[in-house]
Formats: sequence, C-alpha cells, structure tokens
Amino acid sequence: QVQLVESGGGLVQPGGSLTLSCAASGTSFSLYPMGWWRQAPGESREFVAEITISQSTSYERSVKGRFTISGDIAKNTVYLQMNNLRSDDTGAYFCYARPGDSAWTTARYWGQGTQVTVSS
Repeated sequence: QVQLVESGGGLVQPGGSLTLSCAASGTSFSLYPMGWWRQAPGESREFVAEITISQSTSYERSVKGRFTISGDIAKNTVYLQMNNLRSDDTGAYFCYARPGDSAWTTARYWGQGTQVTVSS
C-alpha cells in the first residue's frame, strides 16, 4: 500500500523560508510525476508545483521564482523549498503522486498534508 508522508510545515514570518519534504513508501516502482497542491481555509485546492521523472518542473504562477521543487527519483521523495513566503501562502500543503494519471486533480496518491502558516 502506497503511503505519502509530508513534513516540514510550521509557522513562519512573512519573508521567511520553509522546506517541505514528502517521503513515499509501499512500492518499488516510480511514483513520478510527484508534486504539491495546497488548500487555504474556505478555498478550493490549488496546484503548487510538480516534477516529472525527467526532472522537468512546473509551477503555479504566484509561486514561480519563490518556490523550488526537487526530488530524489530513486527514493520516491519530493521536496518543496519555499522562500519569501507571504500570508497568502498559508494553507495545508499536500504531496501527491500521479504515476500514469493525466493530471494532479486525478492523482491516485496523496498524503495527509502539512500546515504552513505565514504570519507576523
């Protein structure tokens, strides 16, 4: 059974940084593409970033230039380095894996989420 476990969330001041990690277990097959989506209170899910097995990356427009996604293919892990955080980055961040799925919205695997709160 595939499981994704996120870590690294927390409370940070505006302008600060956090690094999220996502570790997968339960399979020896590649789970890529992997990525992150987030959800603020009362809002819909929002794509954040994704990385493919060829290490190609994509980002939501508001995080481009501030967030960096990276991954370790051999370990089925993915990271999200978040810099210059803003209050509107606040939310629960979820790791997902969509091997063979067409889009992040139909990803078959996701974690329990880690909370990121940006506040002074």
